[in-house]
Amino acid sequence: MAGLQGCFPIADLSSYTKGWTIRARVTAKGQIRTFQSKREGSEGGKVFSVDLLDCEGGEIRASLFNNAVDLFGEKLQVGKCFTFSRGTLKIANRQYSNLNHRYELTFDKDAVVEEVNDDASIDTMKLHICELRSVQTKTLPTNVDLCGVVVSFKAPVSFTSKDGKELVKREIVLADDSASSMEVTLWGDRAQKADKEFEGNPVMCIKGVIVKEWGNGRKGSLMEAGALLTSPTIPEAEKVRQWWSQGGSSQTLTALSDGGFVGGKAPVGKPASLADIRAAAEQALISEDVFSVVCRLAIVQTKKQGEEQPLYYMACMEPKEGNRLPCNRRVDTSGFCAVCNRAGKVAPRLNLRCKFSDCEDSAWLTTFHEAAQGALSMEATELKDLEQGKGREAMEAAIRHSYFQQPLKVTVRAKPDSYNGESRTNITCFDARPVPVAEHGRLMLKEIQEMIAAC
Repeated sequence: MAGLQGCFPIADLSSYTKGWTIRARVTAKGQIRTFQSKREGSEGGKVFSVDLLDCEGGEIRASLFNNAVDLFGEKLQVGKCFTFSRGTLKIANRQYSNLNHRYELTFDKDAVVEEVNDDASIDTMKLHICELRSVQTKTLPTNVDLCGVVVSFKAPVSFTSKDGKELVKREIVLADDSASSMEVTLWGDRAQKADKEFEGNPVMCIKGVIVKEWGNGRKGSLMEAGALLTSPTIPEAEKVRQWWSQGGSSQTLTALSDGGFVGGKAPVGKPASLADIRAAAEQALISEDVFSVVCRLAIVQTKKQGEEQPLYYMACMEPKEGNRLPCNRRVDTSGFCAVCNRAGKVAPRLNLRCKFSDCEDSAWLTTFHEAAQGALSMEATELKDLEQGKGREAMEAAIRHSYFQQPLKVTVRAKPDSYNGESRTNITCFDARPVPVAEHGRLMLKEIQEMIAAC
């Protein structure tokens, strides 16, 4: 059935539709990518994608290849309206798109794309909001649109990818009225928005978030063809605002992400308090023991006897022979690794003295790289970039921001050691991550029931 001025409704497009023309607004646009052909002897090509929306609410993704990139790469701009014809349809790859259409469009050198006057009957964007609680049960990877309040955010980080590209990312934690939260990574210009855009717990809508398994949880990443709305006015946004202002800000949230800094499952240790850890340190252990403590980060030692303490060192990232794991040994100022006998890739690794506190006691623990990143909710590269870009005080201020921010599940290793011929117990923290609220709640409930039964 033909639509406005002979244009065909996007919702009715299928592989059986012939001679169609659609009139639509560009709601999202990806960057131009190059690719290598899988066919021997064939040259590679280039492609970019756009999301299209018409006046009847139909949405479809279109990919433009090679000659069409040259013809329309600059012409197609987000927010403008166009007519499209002479394309082909194929089954959509739902893994990388959350648009509801069964098909997606492909355009090449035969494509006809013409700009038309703005059509007020076409919305600027269409969102399919998915509440965070339901993300927990979706099959991964999945693509969703989110609406939530920014409960925390990190500074943008610049780095070089494995294929040599210079990238910028920023991680934020989004929560909604399902009392759930998830970490989402923003990239490029979106990551470089001013900090004030994320301050004060603003509500944001994010279109096109791909969610994957990360560590012991789930984590989202905003795709380049997605969109970030910083002042949404849709009903879902108002609902989240009301929830946050009417008690949501003090509500316990179920975290879908485990912080993303420590991979794999949390190590298992005997439940203990910091008073138990102190008692273990005063004993002469015969064998190694591992404890699990729920506490908060209180202080990081940044100075000793008035002198600034180094918080990280540069480590060799070259793979070791046999297991291909990073060497991780300290390198000299020129980047030379004495173990590998060469200069190669390097990266900062944290080595901190952290004071943790719980309801019974406090304890200073040597906290190694992975655990230190988990305790600070910051990566070593972020601290290094802060110190080199804004100075030591800026780095220490970022660290202080982590004090008493969230309960942590800290895993501590106690093992027998000797110093100057005397036996002693060496206590170190080798894992720290946000407390899994549901699991910890069940454990406390069990303890309460056992105390009642013992009365």
